[in-house]
Amino acid sequence: MVDLSEQKAYLYRGREIAASSRISSGREGHRTPTGRFRVIRKHEDHRSSLYGDYVDRESGRVVRANVDVRKHRKARGTRYVGAAMPFYVEFSPSYGLHAGYLPGVPASHGCIRMPYWKARQFYRETRIGTPVVVRP
Repeated sequence: MVDLSEQKAYLYRGREIAASSRISSGREGHRTPTGRFRVIRKHEDHRSSLYGDYVDRESGRVVRANVDVRKHRKARGTRYVGAAMPFYVEFSPSYGLHAGYLPGVPASHGCIRMPYWKARQFYRETRIGTPVVVRP
């Protein structure tokens, strides 16, 4: 269960809370969807297909950081590298829980960021079909 107003996630085993975590959910204009969902996909080493960096093909140097591939054109000689989203647990198309930076406020593009070790725990203890409730 995710509580957006508290910026916390809870992992239940039956009716008991097995773990909890601070989170960073979607910022203004990129709200995290609320409602009842189920885990539809898991990927331990997931990378974003929308948000990331354009890097020089030869040197690997970041040419343009924090791009949205729908809005920013790729410069010649670069390639796209999606933002790392370790321990991705998708509960709605393009929305999931994963390890990431927590600035203390909603700051993501809609996903639910968690500390690395908590994301790993939630990843390991959920299965495809596990219910996910996201409260406003």
